[in-house]
Amino acid sequence: QVQFVESGGGLVQPGGSLRLSCEASGFVFSGYSIIWYRKASGKERELVAIISNGIEISDYADSVKGRFSISRDNDKNTVSLLMNNLKPEDTGVYYCNAGTYVGRRPEFDSWGQGTQVTVSS
Repeated sequence: QVQFVESGGGLVQPGGSLRLSCEASGFVFSGYSIIWYRKASGKERELVAIISNGIEISDYADSVKGRFSISRDNDKNTVSLLMNNLKPEDTGVYYCNAGTYVGRRPEFDSWGQGTQVTVSS
């Protein structure tokens, strides 16, 4: 079955960095765009970053452009999200899923446990 396992979160001071990792299984990883979402307390889930399959183009939410970088390794079925210059508003639980670059909606109903990112001094 489809599975996503997110890791790498933690508590970091403003201005700090974290690298999140998403390990996927149960589907043809190289055939999908992979999307990072985050869910902050009291807010709806939002798309943070997406990387396409094939030529691996990427896009980001305006709030993280220039600070976050997404990459993928199709040999390992993993996607990383490097987060620099973190801000308190980046706090939330980060999840990954697969989808299409145009649609940008999660393809699968299965979600991982997410990884908590807390940015605080």
